[in-house]
Amino acid sequence: MNIVAVIPARYAATRFPGKLMQMLGKKPVIRHVYDNTVATGLFKDVLIVTDSDIIYKEIVQNGGHAIMSKKEHESGSDRIAEAVAEMPAPAGTEGNVDIIVNVQGDEPFIRKEPLQKLVYLFNDPDVQVASLMRKISKEEAENPNNVKVVTDRSGYALYFSRSIIPYQRSERTDTGYFLHVGVYAYKKDVLMNFTKWPQSTLEKIEKLEQLRYLENGIKIKMAETDYNNIAIDTPEDLEKAKLFL
Repeated sequence: MNIVAVIPARYAATRFPGKLMQMLGKKPVIRHVYDNTVATGLFKDVLIVTDSDIIYKEIVQNGGHAIMSKKEHESGSDRIAEAVAEMPAPAGTEGNVDIIVNVQGDEPFIRKEPLQKLVYLFNDPDVQVASLMRKISKEEAENPNNVKVVTDRSGYALYFSRSIIPYQRSERTDTGYFLHVGVYAYKKDVLMNFTKWPQSTLEKIEKLEQLRYLENGIKIKMAETDYNNIAIDTPEDLEKAKLFL
């Protein structure tokens, strides 16, 4: 399979504008993400797709691969779909791009293990979309900013929610809670279809785009990881990230 990683990189973040170009050590956040993704050795190509000249120049001038997004998009998935719509296979390979891994542009400490788990899921030809989850405490699960997921016995997502799921009706019943770690992988044709579907009802209610897949009958295979992702959403997050360098 021809597997590529695509990193959507929007400059004007609502809570922390320009966060991807904030310095973290000797280079900006987005360069950490790009370099760490390349370093996994899992991908035929790693691509930044951005609406920002500043981000584009930062990547290209340091030997990376980036393209400019042609228009505004509602989501990172839409931005990625535009970038890969006509993307040929990476140099030295045949055919078209098969699998796209969506790496979040604000997670500078992304590492190989969780991305490798995602890629391995596609050894099963029935898998069309995949993502990650991590065990969390009940206290963490009660936070609506933490998106939870429940799965069936085969590891496919049944539902994603900002509410606590499952609801523990009895204290005598053991209950595990899983955080949805927002790193995705998709077969190219499924991603392209996703962008053509209108926003679904549950997606609008929860403000979670992954529910569009479920409401259109597309299963999402989940892999469990211990990856404790550190996302840069606020200036305070940036200061905490500096402690991990």
